[in-house]
Amino acid sequence: MQIEIDGMAFSARFEEDRSPATCAAFRAAMPFSSQIVHVRWSGEAVWIPLGELDFGVGYEDATSYPAPGQILLYPKGRSETEILIAYGSVQFASKAGTLAGNHFATITSDLERLREIGIATLWQGAKPIVFR
Repeated sequence: MQIEIDGMAFSARFEEDRSPATCAAFRAAMPFSSQIVHVRWSGEAVWIPLGELDFGVGYEDATSYPAPGQILLYPKGRSETEILIAYGSVQFASKAGTLAGNHFATITSDLERLREIGIATLWQGAKPIVFR
């Protein structure tokens, strides 16, 4: 998969063995375009708030502590549906408390640039993102 954030391209792999249903649901939604904003509660990450969007999946390989480059899908529940992309230290949370999201993809290139984008998003605001 290719991910473009604010004009910068990243390679990523789907985690098919760990989250097959989430990978299939997200693939069906591609190309997927939105905007990232900096997380409010979780630490060093950006997220895509998706409101009531339903990917039709439950929990699989869910984690609250993603590593840099890991991409999680929170499939709705105590909080809205969202995608979280870790660029540093993260404890995935919301105003409702700790959350666990499905680790369905991992960015495999240019993690230093991903960190730069994360920090820029914190100080400058929303950035466009496209998953292809």
